[in-house]
Amino acid sequence: MAQHTTLAGRVALVTGGNRGIGAGISRVLAQQGCAVAINYRADQASAEKTRVGIETAGGQARIYACDIGAAYAPVRDMVDRIAADFGKLDILVSNAGVNIPAMSTAEMDLDQMRQVMDANFYGALYSVKAATPHLRRAGRGDAVFISSISAIKLPALRMPYGASKGALEALAITYSKEEVRHGIRANIIRPGLIETEMGEKVVQRRGLKNLEEAYRIAPYGRLCQPEDIGRAVAFLCSDAASYMTGTTLTVDGGGLDWLPPVAKT
Repeated sequence: MAQHTTLAGRVALVTGGNRGIGAGISRVLAQQGCAVAINYRADQASAEKTRVGIETAGGQARIYACDIGAAYAPVRDMVDRIAADFGKLDILVSNAGVNIPAMSTAEMDLDQMRQVMDANFYGALYSVKAATPHLRRAGRGDAVFISSISAIKLPALRMPYGASKGALEALAITYSKEEVRHGIRANIIRPGLIETEMGEKVVQRRGLKNLEEAYRIAPYGRLCQPEDIGRAVAFLCSDAASYMTGTTLTVDGGGLDWLPPVAKT
């Protein structure tokens, strides 16, 4: 695997960096020269697999267990430990998140709603609050928030996810305005359909059996890969995006109009 060095010498924390989109982001940042702190909540095996893959390819990575949505203090302790282990922290990628089965707002399980908000919004809030002192000291700090097209599409039966991502975007834009004078860039990426476990559930709700059927009708002959999001993150953290903050990049291949409509439930 060819190594690039556009981000050489920088240290990145990727929350939920062990699998899916987060693993793709971790791999790309390592390829670009970052040392990567891979956060995971419970799946240590996938975190180790991602770490080993990065190191085998010549990169540098460590893994850190923490449920970032549970409470602030453990997140602060993890972030401080990462900065001590690597000597600094100058990139935060707020990626960790969860979703729940489709249900109407009227039938919403409120405990599940809180679970989504804790992971998707409060986890991002705790992470960026803990990282800010380190990002300010970096000279150039970058915070990239992984949102979703659901934040603007707001599909029926998906209120918790859409609401949590909308709150995430409000956090990111406000933060970008507050921290611009401290040398921090804060930007948002809105993925669409990604080839992950969550992506497979999306195509099944559209009446397709699996991702292979989606490939056959996808406009570009493929689905978005986690590494596509990783390359967008790397761009936002690079010199090419040094005058960008408060920006939203949509990475969705033009939307989902090519998919069948949502199957009736």
